Amino acid sequence: MFAVVKAGGKQYKVEKGDVISVEKIDAEIGSTVELGPVLMTGGEDSSVEVGAPVLEGRKVSGKIIGQNKGPKIVIWKHRRRKNYRKKQGHRQSLTTVEIVEIS
Repeated sequence: MFAVVKAGGKQYKVEKGDVISVEKIDAEIGSTVELGPVLMTGGEDSSVEVGAPVLEGRKVSGKIIGQNKGPKIVIWKHRRRKNYRKKQGHRQSLTTVEIVEIS
């Protein structure tokens, strides 16, 4: 069985046992969290339920297995002939979640 959940402004297709990285969730490592609204579910028998916009009564539970940072993104701005140069970097805080249950 799979589900499509919305977490941190993005949508993820998950199954039981999957490990995903989502935007930071303020919780301790090892704690259980419920991931955002469930938009769609599907099973092994090709049955698919699509929400309008979400499915009520469905939930996806996950276990937090890590808090880390994503890759460095370099932002480089300049204006030609104006001696303007600006370099910035950014690393997004991420939470690694293992999907425990889809119900």
